[in-house]
Amino acid sequence: MADDRSREGTETAVAEFHKKIKEAFEVFDHESNNTVDVEEEEPTGYIRFEKFLPVMTEVLLERRYRPIPEDILLRAFEVLDPAKCGFLSKEELIKYMTEEGEPFSQEEMEEMLSAAIDPESNSIHYKDYITMMVIDEN
Repeated sequence: MADDRSREGTETAVAEFHKKIKEAFEVFDHESNNTVDVEEEEPTGYIRFEKFLPVMTEVLLERRYRPIPEDILLRAFEVLDPAKCGFLSKEELIKYMTEEGEPFSQEEMEEMLSAAIDPESNSIHYKDYITMMVIDEN
């Protein structure tokens, strides 16, 4: 019975990982053809979702890379939002991404903006964005 509960927990975790991996992959799948350009990583210049999914699932299950906790991500965004509005404008985000720290390339910036910016308000509601990025490890 304990094995059944453990297996169910693992199956639930895998299903949640698959959902998050698919959502993240789709952000970078600009042509909606289940591929992402990775010229610097793969000789073909792209990786197919079917190849990516099992590798990323294994990485997440084995906890090879520890995700940044949600509260730390939230504090990082709040530093950029001294008025504590709960959002950053697209212009503010571009400024931080290009002028502070290690600047994003134009392509990196466009990819992040496509995932992060709410098209209706033209801003990033960072609590929602963090929720989308974080995988619950419990």
